[in-house]
Amino acid sequence: MGGVVAGFVTIMSIIGLGILLAQLKILDAAAQQMLTRLTFYVAGPALMITVLGGTDVSRLFSANLLASIGGVAVSAAFFIGLARLTWRRSAGDTVIGTFASCYVNAGNLGLPIAAYVLQDASQVVPMLITQLVLLQPLGLAVLDVISRSRGTELSQARRWLLRLCQPFGNPLLIGSLIGLLLSVLRVDLPAPVHNPLALVGGMAVPAMLLAYGVSLRTGPLPGAGEPPGQIAVIAALKLVVQPLAAFLLARYVLGLQSGELLAVTVVAALPTAQNVFMFAVRYGQAEVLARDAIFVTTLASVPVLLLIAALLG
Repeated sequence: MGGVVAGFVTIMSIIGLGILLAQLKILDAAAQQMLTRLTFYVAGPALMITVLGGTDVSRLFSANLLASIGGVAVSAAFFIGLARLTWRRSAGDTVIGTFASCYVNAGNLGLPIAAYVLQDASQVVPMLITQLVLLQPLGLAVLDVISRSRGTELSQARRWLLRLCQPFGNPLLIGSLIGLLLSVLRVDLPAPVHNPLALVGGMAVPAMLLAYGVSLRTGPLPGAGEPPGQIAVIAALKLVVQPLAAFLLARYVLGLQSGELLAVTVVAALPTAQNVFMFAVRYGQAEVLARDAIFVTTLASVPVLLLIAALLG
């Protein structure tokens, strides 16, 4: 239990610092934008290179990975259906909402929980790879196309060209691909290259958390900008549907037991990642939706994670 509590205390402390700095007028909305851009273009890609570069690619082919993908797919499919058919949200809102309903906080919260609760930090790697190699590129590809084509009349051929080419101009995707390539080739970066990348990448998580804290102080209060019912549905998909789907697939289809089953379920039940807010700000899509979803799922995930640990631990 200590790992769960410690992870949440760390996150909430830095978010609280962002709120305080905004209250004291040290940081403002412009600073929030700067922190987000710094993370998106510099610190985030550096983090992806160092994290994925040190990942054992053999984990890509594990049953844990299949269960992680299954949980993400089920939750994402539910939200996309609701967003497009019932709520009539735009394509950009749908992408951000889909991220909010299944993109877990596998980095700054998942890693400490995996290390202290699951006794194996590598247990978070399958979900991390699922998000960085599958979910994130697909979502950012759509957002890139929306961003580049907004206000511009394009032919069908050019739209397809944008769909194929624009994702590869995304800094986070480029960093992810470089890191994955280093891992596949088993290449260790020399210290003069790795150490600066690791140092710069270390800014990514605190910068995201500070920007999120600033947004809580300078923007509408959580619950005041988006329909509460939709935020509640996102929270239910993230904290109930996704871990339940991952558990059922892992237990009854893939035959995972004990520690591995606990790992799959706990990781799937992690709250929405702060990355989603960064994506929303960067592309100007559903910023309040992302912020509120992160806020609600972060708070509500505490009892959920404790319950899962008690039942399966």
